[in-house]
Amino acid sequence: MSKDTYTHKLLPGSPGSPLLFVFHGTGGDENQLVSLGRELVPSASIVSPRGDVSEQGAARFFRRTGEGVYDMEDLARATAKMAAFTKAHVEAAKPSTVLGLGYSNGANILASVAFAEPGLFDATVLMHPLIPFEPQVKGSLAGRSVLITAGRRDPICPPNLTSRLEAFLRADGAAVTVEWHDGGHEVRPNEIEAARQLFAGLPVEGA
Repeated sequence: MSKDTYTHKLLPGSPGSPLLFVFHGTGGDENQLVSLGRELVPSASIVSPRGDVSEQGAARFFRRTGEGVYDMEDLARATAKMAAFTKAHVEAAKPSTVLGLGYSNGANILASVAFAEPGLFDATVLMHPLIPFEPQVKGSLAGRSVLITAGRRDPICPPNLTSRLEAFLRADGAAVTVEWHDGGHEVRPNEIEAARQLFAGLPVEGA
């Protein structure tokens, strides 16, 4: 396992602090969510990888053949690669808690890694995820906290698929919260506040 399989940004936090991974949306990069991560968990060490797939110049974490139509073979590749990258950073940092936050395409890769490695993240925030397939969770998400945020008029992530993802995660034991707003694919203040509350409510060793 290597900590450098992705181009990434690493912001050190307090010793023994949480480790927060942030995953950008399509067309973003490793800088997109770092300041949000610092705002949400001020003491955390933050790791922000850049997607290794280019879609007409826009960085993504895995390929797709159309809007909402994923290249499942490439998603499997990306999931295994990201899981190994994440584990390498966790092993090196030995953090009190492992957190994940992703937006759009970043939420999708984060969710896919959580399905494959359900014991890896203590809590995840999935902002506007689109999971058009039935997740196959390799284990149990019992004891894991998941926040899903979504727009009721999101043209990219239909509300019915958000609700279906919620049901899948609940069925596998996760403690799931869903935060809606009445808009589209944009991130609104109530989503950020819900993420802050989720992370703030987690026990932190040594606190």
